[in-house]
Amino acid sequence: MTASPAELIFQSSARALTAPWLAERRARANEVFEREGVPNRRIEDWKYTDLKQALEAANGIAPGRVEFAVAGLPSGAELVDFARLAEAPDWVRQHLGKSAAAQSIPAASLAFGESGFALRIPKGLKAKEPVSVQFSGGSGHARALIVLEDRAELAVEETPSTARFSNLGVEIVVGPGSRMTLLRFADAAPDSIQLEDIAVRVARDGEFRAHLVNGGAAPARLNLRLTLREPGASALLSGASVLGGHAHADVTTEIYHASGETRSVQLFKKVIGGTARGVYQGKITVAQGANGSDSRQTAKALLLENGAEADLKPELEILADDVKCAHGAAVGDLDTEALFYLRSRGVPESEARNLLVRAFLEDALLLIEDERLRAKAWAKVERAVASQTGAVA
Repeated sequence: MTASPAELIFQSSARALTAPWLAERRARANEVFEREGVPNRRIEDWKYTDLKQALEAANGIAPGRVEFAVAGLPSGAELVDFARLAEAPDWVRQHLGKSAAAQSIPAASLAFGESGFALRIPKGLKAKEPVSVQFSGGSGHARALIVLEDRAELAVEETPSTARFSNLGVEIVVGPGSRMTLLRFADAAPDSIQLEDIAVRVARDGEFRAHLVNGGAAPARLNLRLTLREPGASALLSGASVLGGHAHADVTTEIYHASGETRSVQLFKKVIGGTARGVYQGKITVAQGANGSDSRQTAKALLLENGAEADLKPELEILADDVKCAHGAAVGDLDTEALFYLRSRGVPESEARNLLVRAFLEDALLLIEDERLRAKAWAKVERAVASQTGAVA
């Protein structure tokens, strides 16, 4: 069968991650991609983001190599470049590629990936400063693996690639009693197709937190797949998206409460102007017997112009008794009465709109515990908001 233009973009990588011990996992991933193909809007999970159409409409995507830069490593951490996968230590062999073959996009990042890294935070190590991870370079696929051993702590500040096309697969293992925080700062990238799949496994009494600041791309799709494996495991996800022009940003989450006495919280806020489109899909599954699970998800969108669009779809699947689960979604315009009140008190319209939008986003950003990182997130959000409301940044 002849490959479509979209499939050829995926398969155009000149080189792939190679290691004898990884060959079977890569082969399975390739089978998944060949069977499933490039997602399109007829697939329910991709209903609001037609990736196949976007790829086929993007002319001139040349194969390249995704580069990465990791800075600020704490003493005692171990970093492995995938250029030397054949010599990778046991902890890399144990985890790399284990969660890649479930869906076609993460499977493709493993099957066709050319670069990547693995980072291990050893038992008991608590990193005092965030580790910076920046992706750049040409169009292509890459993988990353982050492993926190028992009672370790780490914060990672990620900057995604703005290449014409990038597909990144990330695996995160949070060990017993460990704590991982991911801050992903994605500025508007109107000429980029950004794909990222983050698969997280959280062990007993472990915690995973992710805070996302998103400016959208053409399109941007971020999958967050979490498994709360053992009692005491928890997750907190928050996001603030400010979209304008023709930007498209899709955040899709899946949280699986595999064990009882686990907890998850999600709060996503989207501000959308121009003809941009913001998407949130969130599915929570509570496994049979996972009694005592507690899960909440909330998504809200604020539309600034008539051409803006928001698609919010929270979903629950509960197979256990004695659980606390709730979900909600809301889409609306700026409060005209509040805007009138501010205008009547002498506040210029652009500043009044800016204040209302900022207040709308505030609770999502307040979930960032580190004050310095919260301030950095606010700086990015405020610049984006000013560009949509006409206020002075």
